[in-house]
Amino acid sequence: MADNLVIVESPAKAKTIERYLGKKYKVRASLGHLRDLPRSQMGVDTENNYEPKYITIRGKGPILQELKKDAKKAKKIYLAADPDREGEAIAWHLAHQLGIDIESDCRVVFNEITKDAIKESFKNPRPINMDLVDAQQARRILDRLVGYNISPILWKKVKKGLSAGRVQSVSLRLIIDRENEIKNFVPEEYWSISGQFTKDSITFEAAFYGDAKKKLKLTNKAQVDEILGQLKGDKFDIASVVKKERKRNPAAPFTTSSLQQEAARKLNFRAKKTMMLAQQLYEGINLGKEGSVGLITYMRTDSTRIADSAKEEAQSFIETMYGKEFVTPSKAAKKETNKTQDAHEAIRPTSVMRPPAAMKTVLSRDQLRLYKLIWERFVASQMAPAILDTVTMDLLNGDVRFRANGSQVKFPGFMKVYVEGDDDKEEEKDRILPPLEEGQQVDYSEIDPKQHFTQPPPRYSEARLVKTLEELGIGRPSTYAPTLDTIQKRGYVTLDAKRFIPTELGEIVHQAVNQYFPDIIDVEFTAEMEKGLDNIEDGKIKWVEVIDDFYQDFEKHVQVADAEMEKIEIKDEPAGEDCEKCGSPMVFKLGRYGKFMACSNFPDCRNTKAIIKPIGVTCPTCKEGQVVERKSKTKRIFYGCDRYPECEYVSWDKPVARPCPKCENTLVEKKLKKGVQIQCTECDYKEDPQ
Repeated sequence: MADNLVIVESPAKAKTIERYLGKKYKVRASLGHLRDLPRSQMGVDTENNYEPKYITIRGKGPILQELKKDAKKAKKIYLAADPDREGEAIAWHLAHQLGIDIESDCRVVFNEITKDAIKESFKNPRPINMDLVDAQQARRILDRLVGYNISPILWKKVKKGLSAGRVQSVSLRLIIDRENEIKNFVPEEYWSISGQFTKDSITFEAAFYGDAKKKLKLTNKAQVDEILGQLKGDKFDIASVVKKERKRNPAAPFTTSSLQQEAARKLNFRAKKTMMLAQQLYEGINLGKEGSVGLITYMRTDSTRIADSAKEEAQSFIETMYGKEFVTPSKAAKKETNKTQDAHEAIRPTSVMRPPAAMKTVLSRDQLRLYKLIWERFVASQMAPAILDTVTMDLLNGDVRFRANGSQVKFPGFMKVYVEGDDDKEEEKDRILPPLEEGQQVDYSEIDPKQHFTQPPPRYSEARLVKTLEELGIGRPSTYAPTLDTIQKRGYVTLDAKRFIPTELGEIVHQAVNQYFPDIIDVEFTAEMEKGLDNIEDGKIKWVEVIDDFYQDFEKHVQVADAEMEKIEIKDEPAGEDCEKCGSPMVFKLGRYGKFMACSNFPDCRNTKAIIKPIGVTCPTCKEGQVVERKSKTKRIFYGCDRYPECEYVSWDKPVARPCPKCENTLVEKKLKKGVQIQCTECDYKEDPQ
């Protein structure tokens, strides 16, 4: 037996680390937590300082026994779980189970799985950080108190299988609030006037800005007609030309949440998939002669800090590949949130000398795409700002002012490698204006007035919801992916065109929680609770105080809800047809994933089948029936009237539950390559894609 036993979480890491450390070290994997709160009961003694009752996780007994055998033979034991709260708690649990003194130098942490990083970390072992452990333990107990008190009430009052949680319930609230905003949105009319202008055979575009003194908004056609009536002749005077040089700085390297957002925008990855692939890249990829090597640093972080050695390597690479002018001086990284785990670095490649092109033969397609994103973002973050020449030109015809904006990349800087995506803005593109000076004249060949209508806010995509949760200070970056997964598995929301839509079940659960547990879904309250957990980590407050401060009031709400919440009876609705197996009437039931059709003679007859799905739109043809979602023989979704065959209305595009603001006809959702666009079926009305 080797002199030293090292315990990590993952078997993939164990093999790599053992190779780096040599024969004197035996590396074993715990496969995550070995003990936790019991699933069958609360497991928290609320009468005794919230003492948790930990048990060995079912199925982990044999692993624990093997670790105990190895521990008895080892002279020194190192606990090398992941470098975060969760990893610190795993190390603490292992120390208790293996009889290790938590104040001894037993804890080893590393941010990347490379030979140098591993060897350096074993030169600097430390005791277990109990502030980190207490912060994780407080979060676990807090979530258990919320979930195991509210969920049984929902089971009793609504239906079995439901759950509620702090971050989960706030996420559901945000989705429902946004849906209500969309339903209640009233479009407002506005107009724009664009013009095509020419000088020396060069054509450019400008838009109406206002009069000679101020900017004006156009809200109706009468205003537009008045403006057009003021134009005299076909020439405009150049009233002013303002030229400026603008710098654009690169985005910081990735944090967990920014990686999830950008992978959704650029790669179309779900948050869960992004984290799974990042875990694989972190734990190690077989590079042939080099063996298994971790390609990126630890992927659960909210820090944008970069190690000096990584900066130096990146700047040397940039100078060699692109030239000295593309290198930027080192600057201190800014914190992305108020609470940053600065023991961590940002997510970056462990070596910039492994460019994506060199990894094609060892990575799967999706691993390569994510690695390329991380590599390019990091390299760009260490490059010089881009320099853009911008021009703002005002054109006057009498008292009517048009404005043209132009920009041109003078020096690409970081943009040569990578440009950050944005949900709301288009990427920077060259818009070149002719070299005009104040006092010159230009001709206009076309003036094009257009009617527009304000649009409702878009539904949340995963990326947009993660960004919102982070901005509000709700949850931790590592919790976003499992939270979004949970609200879908519970049937509270569905994804349509990659946007979250609340289900009927989600609305019912939200109303119940909102009425009796308003603090749980209150954004500010939940954010303050996160600050309390951070204060535990910083050693500013004891975890029992934070839990007690919450539970004393929460317990009263639980008692009131249990006594006063009326049972919500989700009645079975007649389906209007008989069971083809036994002849009994079929009914609509509300299940985990929405409504389905079942035989009323259950349990004697267990016949069930999918139902056509109403979308809440009155049939535009007969004005009596409801439009429902159907599937063709090839499983393609289409929409038709539920009065078929009396009404033969069908559409491949999903109708919208509001009329066209321009002509009052039917609006439909047109699926484009990038998002969904709402269009009118009769006139030229279109909304910007979402």
